[in-house]
Amino acid sequence: MVKLSFVSGLDSTQLRTLAAVVTEGSFEAAARLLHVTPSAVSQRIKALEEAVGQVLVRRHRPCDATEAGRPLLRLAGQLALLEREALADARGPLGGDRGRTRVAVVVNADSLATWFPAALARLPAQPELSFDIRQDDQDHSAELLRAGAVTAAVTAQREAVQGCRVRRLGAMRYRALAAPPVVDRWFAGGLTRQALAAAPVVVFDRKDRVQHRFLRTVTGRALDPPVHYVPSVPAFSAAIRLGLGWGLVPEQIAAGDLADGHCVDIAPGRTVDIPLYWQHWRLDSQVLTALTAAVCAVAADALR
Repeated sequence: MVKLSFVSGLDSTQLRTLAAVVTEGSFEAAARLLHVTPSAVSQRIKALEEAVGQVLVRRHRPCDATEAGRPLLRLAGQLALLEREALADARGPLGGDRGRTRVAVVVNADSLATWFPAALARLPAQPELSFDIRQDDQDHSAELLRAGAVTAAVTAQREAVQGCRVRRLGAMRYRALAAPPVVDRWFAGGLTRQALAAAPVVVFDRKDRVQHRFLRTVTGRALDPPVHYVPSVPAFSAAIRLGLGWGLVPEQIAAGDLADGHCVDIAPGRTVDIPLYWQHWRLDSQVLTALTAAVCAVAADALR
């Protein structure tokens, strides 16, 4: 196998070990992945930390990179991707086992539940290519790019993360839905401030602030209604459909419930548009170029 022994004075084996520790979450799991002993993993990390003069790994469960370790984690991922592509090109189509290229991407839950899988399916079939899809709120997903943990992100952040390129994908549109019994109980008098302060709202998780921003837009105040946290897109929609509370639903999902009469739009004419951006490492990579083209093409059809 082609090995890049040193990059800017850093040992690539040690960098690969750093990535394995953070990705797998422990020295023991990294050792299993790399087919070495935990002691060897520990020695490599210690040697890398001594070379840099900084602690690079927080040694708890799961292990993660320190602020000093993040740039090296990103470098390790970039080198691994470029090395695999260069090796595959050098060997050619008849070169036998070309190894696997793993691409880690973080996507917000609603994109993952609606349009994003079509972008992955749009890529040419490549048995040696595998995806590691992470899920996080669009307001927080860029943090994994900064940490070097992922190659690309669907994010609400328009400013490019250092070392990344950014493209606008479009806006994901949401509609405020509730089941008819919820409308009858809480909103019979309309979408008033008093009703919105008292009516229970369904929220995806504690990072999800979309509903609360909607409340501030409608009422001009920061309200604190009863909240149900439902961190699953299908369960979130089902909770609204079954009358647990009202919530903002992507229009791709809302269309069916509205057409079937399971839900009512409690704020006709008031939609929430969340701009989304595609950020990825600034690399001349065939995989990243193809993935970016697929994501942008599908988003152009699915988003506003």
